[in-house]
Formats: sequence, structure tokens, C-alpha cells
Amino acid sequence: MPVNEKYLAPFENEGIYHVYNRTNNKELLFRSDANYLHFLKLYAKYISPFAGTYAWNLLPNHFHFLIKIKKEEEIARHINTLSKPTISEQFFLIDKNIDVLMEMEFKRFFTSYVMAVNIMFARTGNLFSRTFKRVKIDKDIQFTQALIYIHANAQKYKLVKYFEEHKWTSYHSIVSEKHTILLRDEIIDWFGSKEEFIKTHRELIEYYYGFSGSIEDADADE
Repeated sequence: MPVNEKYLAPFENEGIYHVYNRTNNKELLFRSDANYLHFLKLYAKYISPFAGTYAWNLLPNHFHFLIKIKKEEEIARHINTLSKPTISEQFFLIDKNIDVLMEMEFKRFFTSYVMAVNIMFARTGNLFSRTFKRVKIDKDIQFTQALIYIHANAQKYKLVKYFEEHKWTSYHSIVSEKHTILLRDEIIDWFGSKEEFIKTHRELIEYYYGFSGSIEDADADE
């Protein structure tokens, strides 16, 4: 069944996107802490040079990222520093097609992770659903909803009683003082303060916890 186009939004310069995907047949995406860490390491390698990150959450069989595509000039400067740019990176310098570049970088990211998992666990074949989804965030209310929805996801699926108990989420990095590649200052400024960020999450979490539909339905409501 083809994916609705609203879940395949083209990547645009400085656009904000909720990117997510799940595994085939609910197979585990992560089987150990090492898997989670390797996934984040590959994300930093393949995606971070081209997009800033507002939020992320890694669940047993799916993941969520909230990202902002970097400016054309910043992406071009990075590519020009590479000794061996990929075909998509070379084409970006010519035609500035951010959508093609990001599509290929996400595929490289996923392929690298699946190859590592296949070797580690002696499995074969693809791990992810064929098409990863991305919904463009173009309204203020969407940004707040997407951020909290992502952080609340483990509680929504009853993996933990309270969302703060879930280890593999950007929420902990945002409320800490530790170094992070997250766009933490932008997030805190958006909510007004770290205290307001925490308060808003706790106040709105019941809405997301009680939401009975799918992630696609949530995005449609936004």
C-alpha cells in the first residue's frame, strides 16, 4: 500500500521535520545498549552534518527525530571539506537539491545500521519498513506538539509509567547541563526557560498518553 504523500514531505532549506520509522513485523530495532549507542553514532555521522536536532526518542521497534535542515551555505561548506564526497553530495554542490541529499543520507544511515545488526546477530534482509516518513512542521503549535509527542512516546506505548523513566530520549540532555549536539538553547528559548520546558511537558503529557490513534493520526491532527 503506497504511503500518503503528506508523510513524505520534501526536505527544504531550513525546514523542520518530524522523521520516524519502524521495523518490519515489529522486530526489535535495538537489542542492547550498544545498539542504541551505535544508532546514535551513525545518526551523528550521516545526518548531523546536514541537519540540527531538536529532539529524538529511540524505542524497541521504532524511532523519532525532530530536525531542522541547515542552510545551503553551511551544507556546502561541509561538503567542500570532505576528501571523498558521495555522489549525492557532489550533485548538491551543483543543483542544491536538499531533498535528494537528505533522502540519500538517511538511506545511508539506515543501511549502515542494518548491516551492523545483520553481522552482529547473523540475520539477513532489511530491518526497517521500506519508506521512512517525514512530516513538515510549519506551525508553532505543531512544533510544541511534535516535541512533546516524541518525548512522551515511551509512556504512550506503556513501556514506562512516566516518560522521564525512559533512558533513550533527548529529554534528559535538554534538562541537563552536559554537552550536547541538540539545539538545546533554541528549545529552551522556545519554552521560555528550562523550568517551563519541564512544566509544559508534565502538563500536556496526559493528552499524548491518552491518545489512542497511531503516530500517523497524531501527525494528521497537527
